[in-house]
Amino acid sequence: MTGFILAGIQFEPAFGDPAANIETSSRLIREAAAAGARLVVLPEAASAGYMFTDREDARRNAEPVPDGPVCSAWAALAAELDLWIVAGITELAGEKVYNAAVLMGPEGHVGTFRKAHLWNFEKELYDRQEDGFPVFRTPLGNIGIGICYDAWFPETFRSAALGGADLLALPSNWVPVPGQPEDAPVMANLMCMTAAHSNQFFVAGVSRTGSERDQGFIGRSLIVGPDGWPLAGPAGGDEEAIVLAEVDLIGSRKERLGNPFNQPLGDRRTDVYRTGDFTPDSSDLTGNTA
Repeated sequence: MTGFILAGIQFEPAFGDPAANIETSSRLIREAAAAGARLVVLPEAASAGYMFTDREDARRNAEPVPDGPVCSAWAALAAELDLWIVAGITELAGEKVYNAAVLMGPEGHVGTFRKAHLWNFEKELYDRQEDGFPVFRTPLGNIGIGICYDAWFPETFRSAALGGADLLALPSNWVPVPGQPEDAPVMANLMCMTAAHSNQFFVAGVSRTGSERDQGFIGRSLIVGPDGWPLAGPAGGDEEAIVLAEVDLIGSRKERLGNPFNQPLGDRRTDVYRTGDFTPDSSDLTGNTA
């Protein structure tokens, strides 16, 4: 049997207080483990918060991986509870600072993903990664990772899928999107759903709640199956929550990847896809082509 319970843990990290975040995340991880979870996903920047004022502020709240205090606490929990943890962390790597996520397992640090697409003010805080989208092989299945704004780029999901991922874990700090209709799923949920469907894998989009330095966050964590439909969630917008879903990353491969009607990975037409590097410039923004 290769099925297991996957948990998404939604909470409000305490800004600048790693000890408090160790306490809260440990409590919730234990709750998820008591419910049978073997893999838990925490939000982006779960170690020390997110709304840093400048690069030095980010550096002060960063820690080395895997030997920092928060990462070490998560590693100890993974070993004690015999589970895997994906969690967002502010990483200090020598002189560099990254918005990152770690994968910890029962035997320690499995790997680190550093956010590929830096959003808005993040460009002033963090270094750019050059590692691409690694896929980590575990006994539960193959796990890819993205972080929040990475989901706005279909290349994130497709890169993980082409690397053999069965699951894309997406620690996030989702914020309100202007113009969001009240009777429609939030934009981030829609992107998780369509990406799961078009890449034939599971997606766990796990966001935070609360507010930080006047920035609000929307929660709405969910777990999506490879058919694009939610298996658990979305959670509420302002509540601490654990969303649980029974998944089978390994045992579902034949069904997921052998669909006789459509195979989005196998049916790709790489011979006709455009590979340009278009970036809007002033003429595109104004409509003035003279």
